Amino acid sequence: MDATTTAGGRTLYVDRTEAERGSKGPFFAAYADEAGENRWGYFCSNCASFDNAMDAMGRIKCNGCANIKKPDEWDAAHE
Repeated sequence: MDATTTAGGRTLYVDRTEAERGSKGPFFAAYADEAGENRWGYFCSNCASFDNAMDAMGRIKCNGCANIKKPDEWDAAHE
């Protein structure tokens, strides 16, 4: 895992083998510890940012570059 520092100065560990496909580049799993036991969130590979959010349907959106991972399951009732 790669150690990466957030804008706030916190060190997080990015696992580049665990990825979710995004519209502009993959989102990699980020962990709070080097052992990979405490999942923290995602790292956007397109703009090298941890500033992203996930909704209840599994959609991930980067707030920095608008990289988006579509939901795993889609239901027209949610539109």
